[in-house]
Amino acid sequence: MSKQISFDSSSADFLIGKQLPLLADGLQAARDEAFADVELLRSGGEVPNNKQPLDSGFIDLPQRLLAGEDGLLESMQSTAKTFGEKIDRMVVLGIGGSYMGLRALHEALCDPYHNELERSARGNVPKLYFEGNNLDNDTLSSLLSLLKNQCTNPEELLERWGIVVISKSGGTLETAAAFRIFRQALEEYYGADSDLAKELVIPVTGETGKLRDLSNSIGYEATFPIPDGVGGRFSVFTAVGLFPATVLGIDIKEMLQGAADITEVCRTKPLGENPVLDYVAACHLLERDHAMDMRVLSTWGNRLEAAGLWYDQLLAESLGKHERGATPLTVVNTRDLHSRGQQHQEGKRDRVINNLTVGSVGTDAISLPEMAANQDQDLLNRIAGKTIPELLQAAISGTNKAYTDDKRPTTDMELPQLDAYGMGQLLQMLMLATTIEARLIGINPYGQPGVEAYKNNMGEILYK
Repeated sequence: MSKQISFDSSSADFLIGKQLPLLADGLQAARDEAFADVELLRSGGEVPNNKQPLDSGFIDLPQRLLAGEDGLLESMQSTAKTFGEKIDRMVVLGIGGSYMGLRALHEALCDPYHNELERSARGNVPKLYFEGNNLDNDTLSSLLSLLKNQCTNPEELLERWGIVVISKSGGTLETAAAFRIFRQALEEYYGADSDLAKELVIPVTGETGKLRDLSNSIGYEATFPIPDGVGGRFSVFTAVGLFPATVLGIDIKEMLQGAADITEVCRTKPLGENPVLDYVAACHLLERDHAMDMRVLSTWGNRLEAAGLWYDQLLAESLGKHERGATPLTVVNTRDLHSRGQQHQEGKRDRVINNLTVGSVGTDAISLPEMAANQDQDLLNRIAGKTIPELLQAAISGTNKAYTDDKRPTTDMELPQLDAYGMGQLLQMLMLATTIEARLIGINPYGQPGVEAYKNNMGEILYK
């Protein structure tokens, strides 16, 4: 079985089939421009105004890391092993791209009930908690209370906790405020001058900035870089995602290999043989020619919901400029067939349903048991013996047929299996697709000036 992610837009051909060949030249030119941006960034030459900011460094980063650049992978793996062996709870502080990529990896690749398992059943890795991603007093207070009430003996491994704080500049208020609060709690727990208070805080930040300066001043033992030329929402394959993922036992080399392989497919294969270009083409034509500017990522299974939420940010911040850009929406089926399904089936014809499925389940398939005749009031004995994956496949096929019968376009993206290699492919594919589509329609995919407006206003209100 091929390990490559696949994409099929044949169910949308009745709307876009004739236009697909006509888009090939423009699409490949946009692809070539996106890859040329990498060369421009690496050359150190002057970047023209219409390309600023230029954050194309994510494109070749997986291959560079696999090739041993700066010994960064080995350094992260060594530090992650030591860090993970010293704590039983890892608190990750970050917002936007500084936490959503890791959340996607955690939900896809770790046990769905990771924090409920005994340490040995987790592979001897820590539990995971997220904060610093919102200004929510209740959740912040609850996590602090959990740590203070359940962690009372820093000599015991199962009662030790540490912080990974992620911010490129260190100036994002949500994360900076949370870090100050949790840093104070950590120093109270271990002792402000103790070795553990410095060993159990791992900053991931830019080479310059407020967090870098603070880290240097305090003297944290390990700090990992977020490289210039990689924007926050494109940073999952930097230490932003890779370091905490390594702490959780995720195979980051396999993940990077998946990303590197799909990058090479994107760079070399033509439309029709290239899932990245094929995805861009279908979504672009449906939006351009049929006003379908609602882009629904329909994930079939709970474990890819966070990947969809990560993609929501990626698409919205990259293309949502100059009063343009499709609106992303993530749904989880079959759950959301019982909420949004009605609108998708009979609502406005302004959306394309992009199905995201997994070819094989990661655990033994559960079968529906047969009951005694006097307990068959639900009438499920007629399908007794069928597995949950078989029921899911019937739901997928039935839903797609309903859309087809009503002439509503769908596409199908499939990961052969949900593993580190597949997640590397998926996330890199969506980052490449977003960048190529932006170049196709003449938008700079990097930067997020609209986000800066709210930050500036908030600062004026708080600091006046």
